[in-house]
Amino acid sequence: MYLQKQFSFFWHSFLLSSYCLGITIPVLGQQIPNINAGKQQLSSQKTLTRAIQPTTEIPSLSELQFGKSSAVYLLRTPRNQNSVFQISQATTNVVSVTDVKVNNTDKGIDLILVTPNSDKLSVSGKTEGNSYIANIPNAQLQLANGESFQLSLPVAGIERITVANADANTLRVTVVGDKGAPAVELFDSQSEGLVFGVTPAVSTVQQPTPISEKQPTPEQQPPIELQVIGAPEGSYNVPDATTATKTPTPLRDIPQSIQVVPRQSWEAQGAINAIDALRSVGVIQAFNSPSNGDVFTIRGFQTTNILHNGLKDYVGGATTGQTQLNDIEQIEVLRGPASVLYGQGNPGGTINFITKQPLSEPYFAASMTVGSYSLYQPTLDISGPLNSDKTLLYRLDVSYFNTESFVDFFNSQRYLIAPVVSWQIDRNTKVTFETEFRYQQQFPRTGLPAVGTVLPNPNGKIPLSLNTLDVNAKNDTTSVLLGYNLEHRFNDNWSWVNAFKVRFVGFLRDSANSVALQPDGRTLRRSEQTDIGGPGVDNEYALDNHLTGKFKIGGLQNELVAGFDLYREINIYNRTQSTVGSIDLFNPAYGQPIGAVTSTLNQKTINDDIGLYVQDLVTLTPKLKLVLAGRGDFVQSSVTNFLNASANRSQSDQAFSPRVGLVYQPIQPISLYASYSQSFSQNLGTTFGGSLFKPSTGTQYEVGVKGDFLSGRLSSTLALYQLTLSNVLTTDPNNPTFNVQTGEQRSRGIELNVTGEILPGWNVIASYDYTDAQVTKDSNLSTIGNRLPNVPFNSASLWTTYTFSKSSLQGLGFGLGLFYVGERQGDLNNAFSVPSYVRTDAALYYQRGHLGIALNFKNLFNVQYFTPRTINFVYPEDPFTVQGTVSWKF
Repeated sequence: MYLQKQFSFFWHSFLLSSYCLGITIPVLGQQIPNINAGKQQLSSQKTLTRAIQPTTEIPSLSELQFGKSSAVYLLRTPRNQNSVFQISQATTNVVSVTDVKVNNTDKGIDLILVTPNSDKLSVSGKTEGNSYIANIPNAQLQLANGESFQLSLPVAGIERITVANADANTLRVTVVGDKGAPAVELFDSQSEGLVFGVTPAVSTVQQPTPISEKQPTPEQQPPIELQVIGAPEGSYNVPDATTATKTPTPLRDIPQSIQVVPRQSWEAQGAINAIDALRSVGVIQAFNSPSNGDVFTIRGFQTTNILHNGLKDYVGGATTGQTQLNDIEQIEVLRGPASVLYGQGNPGGTINFITKQPLSEPYFAASMTVGSYSLYQPTLDISGPLNSDKTLLYRLDVSYFNTESFVDFFNSQRYLIAPVVSWQIDRNTKVTFETEFRYQQQFPRTGLPAVGTVLPNPNGKIPLSLNTLDVNAKNDTTSVLLGYNLEHRFNDNWSWVNAFKVRFVGFLRDSANSVALQPDGRTLRRSEQTDIGGPGVDNEYALDNHLTGKFKIGGLQNELVAGFDLYREINIYNRTQSTVGSIDLFNPAYGQPIGAVTSTLNQKTINDDIGLYVQDLVTLTPKLKLVLAGRGDFVQSSVTNFLNASANRSQSDQAFSPRVGLVYQPIQPISLYASYSQSFSQNLGTTFGGSLFKPSTGTQYEVGVKGDFLSGRLSSTLALYQLTLSNVLTTDPNNPTFNVQTGEQRSRGIELNVTGEILPGWNVIASYDYTDAQVTKDSNLSTIGNRLPNVPFNSASLWTTYTFSKSSLQGLGFGLGLFYVGERQGDLNNAFSVPSYVRTDAALYYQRGHLGIALNFKNLFNVQYFTPRTINFVYPEDPFTVQGTVSWKF
């Protein structure tokens, strides 16, 4: 009770304080002195103009290339202009950068951000290793047909240039040098935009030679070829992620395996759910119904650790059905324990769904997908400003999904409406409000017996289309999410984030569950499960406050994240279990009457979690970084049984979750790392002697190497890990109706992930996993050494696409996917195994201007494969299907 009262007090106090802070932030923002005020006058006095030299040739219209193909820009002659160290002017507008140009100069290159409002841009630049990195707040890259810009080897001494949106309100420019960080000067050119004058660390750019030597003049030199990257054929390589540290951090600085799955990759695959999108990074569908929710297997352990924009969304993953992808921008998969930042959860991994954010320029996209088994899905995505100064932006995603199945009388309908509004209160403060409405109405699936599918049955093979439920079965879910994210930047080094979400879920189940296959091999015993008295409730509240700061102590650079979060889940249901007639698998008779009620469960469960965390990324040397993090959690679970008060119970636990990581970068593209981390998960109940169970603890040791190749276009991670789950509940051998906490499960493995662009237009995302997951301790000695269910020793995936960017085939592309999953055990007793399979997917698409056409072939060779469900049951997976999509974007 004490913890519950404490939680309630903290909950209301922090909500109130957050609300008050939110109101006063604009005033606080005005009181902060403008550290750039002294430079504004300098900027206005030294605003530059450029003399554009005539060109020797004017290209014809047919020679110009647009969108995602190459673009040619004329070379510029050396300039005699004064430089501006930093351009800064307070503004509440989000400035649009509509194009990026790169021109050769006598010193190196000019990188030009084309915008008519360059005087409103404030540049915060820094040097890290061989890189110059500049963050430009209140700016967004708005290319005609792309989302980011990347150029490799523009001149000797410069390896790569990247211009991309770091978040919904910040533009990031990165220039990577070969032998050291380049020197950069800023120029404010009214005729072009904001100009970065870049000089390599050791300038090897040749000076212009006299014309008398008959060398080509700058105007005659070969043009620079620019590659503009965008969906769906844009590069799959995303350099930063937020899930592992709560801040945008380069992947190579994170001492843990993490993959970013960009929207481009799953759009090219024609993905219709999360497992489609995650299959290419080695995530396996867990042993539950493929249509009931987002539950996955990572590193040998089943996980429901789902985040929504960095906030816990465990209910949204497990209860509300499959995630609809129309409002998702990218998915981040963090492997291993993550309790240090997110509290209790499964040890295998965490999946963060990051949603689309409003754009400062008008945007419209619509699509229609049709396919096998009466599949059709219209979608709409629109965005733009709500006022003239673009401080209010909106985005609206709408989709409807309908499909039948190879399974008899199966149907699924899903609705999604997701509006988002962002408000730039002042130049340092921004708040984003989001809402998401989901509705899923579908027929549930309970799978088929292993005997007759993956095991022999004397009666023959069970038809894979057989549905063991009655025609009136239902699995309906309504979900409403409301939330906000408030960000305030005190200065260039310190910022604060306050985020909150609530998800209200109502669910209605009515289905006949499979119980056991009788000895005759054809009679399936069933029971009826029904929600009575209205829909069940599963509501979830999550609040996070954290401060981020950069500072030096003893000459060492520190990046600190410190904060607290609150979480509450309320689950209420009133459910009956009844008898129902058995079904003959080879001659089914549906519509059998429901028998007597055998049990009723009417209860309310409340789970509370208060967590305080701190994390510091310390740069010990330019090549060596240390991550130290720790978190304390106070959790409480209470159960109220409305039918039997003696069954009421409450349990409180505390846990500390550490993480230590080290990253060493011997050369700029390579990172060697090692880490130690823990997770925890509360276990409810008592032993036969009345002692409360302790939380289960996941402990992981991981070492690995991360590399950036092909001038940063291709990234890879090779990881070696050992993950042990302790304090697992197992059956008490002396009192079989009770449990003891003597179990232990261990997973060891090797993982390889590769993502990026091999050549311009040729993208790849691939993975390989070797996983040795087994029971190492158990009260039942016979299970020691058994493999964990649904975990293959070997699995691998490859998805690759190629898009023509030149010639008459420009915009035409094709994709190929190969997905291998090895043999797996069907249950923890290892009573049966599920065979391995290789699934092949293919795609053909064409993008020209605003119009896009795609054709996807899934399970091209109609391979028959299964996912284990539970003891002695499996789920048949989809056979060969085809779907086509027509889209229009501008």
